[in-house]
Amino acid sequence: MATFEPGHLHIERHALNKDDYSYNLCIDYEISQHPKEGQGMLFTLHGSVEGKDLKEEFFLPKDQAFDFARHAMNIAQKYGMPKIATLNGEMHKQYDLMFEDVRHQLNVKPGDPVNPEHLA
Repeated sequence: MATFEPGHLHIERHALNKDDYSYNLCIDYEISQHPKEGQGMLFTLHGSVEGKDLKEEFFLPKDQAFDFARHAMNIAQKYGMPKIATLNGEMHKQYDLMFEDVRHQLNVKPGDPVNPEHLA
């Protein structure tokens, strides 16, 4: 299950059996200014994985803000999310809405420059 509203994505999965996994995660985000990287998004991932609470923030510069799912997944894996799990499978519509909201909030346009240092 997934729900979206601007600035907030909630994703939840309940284990189907003892060999399955569960999570209940929220990704909140807002425009932020980083002293070195400039404008970008500050993301807060909070909730639980397999009953283990988590709350971590991460900043992504404007040209990397759309890579939030990979960063969120890496954090969730630190808290027990199986490597085979995905956070975007059946929630594609909600991710599309979040991508569009991030794009709109950061005023990202096709052809905007990418910092070459971020490609390394």
